[in-house]
Amino acid sequence: MRAARLIKLVLLLQSRPSMTGGELARELEVSERTVARDVTALSEAGVPVYADRGRAGGYRLIGGYRTRLTGLGRAEAEALFLSGVPAALRDMGLADAASAARLKVAAALVPALSDAPVSAAQRFHLDAPAWWRSGEPPELLPAVADAVWDDRRMTARYGRRDGEEVERELEPYGLVLKAGVWYLAARVEDDFRVYRVDRFTAVAVGEARFERSESFDLPAFWEERAAEFARSILRDRVEVRLTGEGARLLPHVTDRRAAEEALAAGAATVTLSVESLEVAYAQLLALGPEVEVLGPPQLRARFAEAAARMAALYG
Repeated sequence: MRAARLIKLVLLLQSRPSMTGGELARELEVSERTVARDVTALSEAGVPVYADRGRAGGYRLIGGYRTRLTGLGRAEAEALFLSGVPAALRDMGLADAASAARLKVAAALVPALSDAPVSAAQRFHLDAPAWWRSGEPPELLPAVADAVWDDRRMTARYGRRDGEEVERELEPYGLVLKAGVWYLAARVEDDFRVYRVDRFTAVAVGEARFERSESFDLPAFWEERAAEFARSILRDRVEVRLTGEGARLLPHVTDRRAAEEALAAGAATVTLSVESLEVAYAQLLALGPEVEVLGPPQLRARFAEAAARMAALYG
């Protein structure tokens, strides 16, 4: 506990020209007497903390002293910057706090490791909006990850959905973990594509490195492709009439983007994009009496049958 407080004290003094004992006590949530003892301990350990006496006095670091996390290796420094989940932090209103924390740690890294935050962010992105799903990682994931870290070209055999297996020469740019499934963002010739890592049947990582495009933004690329995929599978349309509560709950039981688009006009009767009528039945059934399905006729008939059966059950 005290060691962590001493480190925080040094970082506070490093970030400001000087601080009074009262200011340090408030930041560290201790008494001014404890601050004085901590400063003495730091001075005895060789940290050049200087105390200015008098009413306007305080504590400051002298001689341009700065802390350095010299015990971190490159792999450890890069891994440190994978610990955040940007979307979750943003939703909780903690994005600014997390950014400030990363800046403080980055400022303490030795110059040889100063590019670790950018290096990690370019190569890995975690997209985890739903509950965590456990499962075995793909067998070839370590080889693919090595290629991503080292910017090495790789040859991969890939099983497509139609059952055909193809071979591709890839420039592996980044990995994304989405709901327990690993995806690889890779450049093929001049085009960026997404591959499921568990569909690779063979991977050969070469010695040749590729030139990484500095303009490539992995989170932005993934968000765009994920939106395209979501739109591509919403092939059917249903017409529904919603109560106020039904409108509130609709984004929680169907595709969120599709629900928001349908509700944008503010009308009670909306046209909703769905993956299939079978999926729409399962999703909208969760809204119970808060939704009336108007069409297509076969789906309305199915809901009428379900309503009759439920009325019989509950009398």
